[in-house]
Amino acid sequence: MVARPAQNRSTEAVDVSVVGIDVDLVGRGLNRVQREIDSIFDAFLGVPSDTRSRLVEAMRYAAIGGGKRVRPLLVVSTAELFGVDRTAALRAGAAVEAIHVYSLIHDDLPCMDDDDLRHGKPTLHKAFDEATAVLAGDALHALAFEILSDQEISADPFIRSELIATLGKASGMHGMAGGQIMDMIADEEGVDYDLHTITRLQQLKTGALLAASVEMGAILGKIAPEARVHLRAYSRDIGLAFQITDDLLDVEGDPELAGKTLRKDSKQGKQTFVTLMGVDKAREQARALVDQAIAHLVSHGAEADMLRALARFIVERDR
Repeated sequence: MVARPAQNRSTEAVDVSVVGIDVDLVGRGLNRVQREIDSIFDAFLGVPSDTRSRLVEAMRYAAIGGGKRVRPLLVVSTAELFGVDRTAALRAGAAVEAIHVYSLIHDDLPCMDDDDLRHGKPTLHKAFDEATAVLAGDALHALAFEILSDQEISADPFIRSELIATLGKASGMHGMAGGQIMDMIADEEGVDYDLHTITRLQQLKTGALLAASVEMGAILGKIAPEARVHLRAYSRDIGLAFQITDDLLDVEGDPELAGKTLRKDSKQGKQTFVTLMGVDKAREQARALVDQAIAHLVSHGAEADMLRALARFIVERDR
């Protein structure tokens, strides 16, 4: 099991008003962060007048005007717990989002998931070409670390170094890329993973960047590693809840709302939380994880309301 079983939990929609969570807070927060992150990308991705322009136009196509921006909001909301300057937190959030966007570009390629639609528009390799898509992903990966190395993130080189190390680990073999190869091997070789292995896979593929987002907010706040334990537990739980909800949406979601192709997992015979647990148990598990995540924030007051609301949003979203 990925979380302690919830007792007497209904599979009906959670009435968040009962627990005092303002989910509308997330909508406002996401709308604001979307505008701010788009502005940062716009500033960094000025189109040159030479033949690099196609590369930068492709980066802009993928990075600006799409995505929920959950990861930047996690960075900003965690940083706000500790009084961090919002501009610095947004830049760190943009670095995480650059990694996330690059991963989606590569994930959509014919050699990976071979998708035609992302965020309601043609995937980057369809809108441009495969070679440009590969380079745009590579350049966004590099941009993430360029942003984090800039003194405008922090004047403290040790803070910048820790931010870079955290995002690097979450992106590579010990994080997102490691989870992706586990997923690919299962598809290519017909390996059936058990629940424990699927949990590990998703903690790497999906959870690592979400966890890094929370960790980076605390790093900006100069919080010692031993004082971040509860935040790591929070991010671990929301990371698994996020993926379980994605698996549920792949089965039950509306493709028009999702802005991408759904039902691919079942067609490919892929092992997911839903195939291993069933729809009702998976939904119950996601809600149990969210309850646990919120409980980890008990030492914080109203300043953590956005993090609490984000946890609820993760299991109640429709895309």
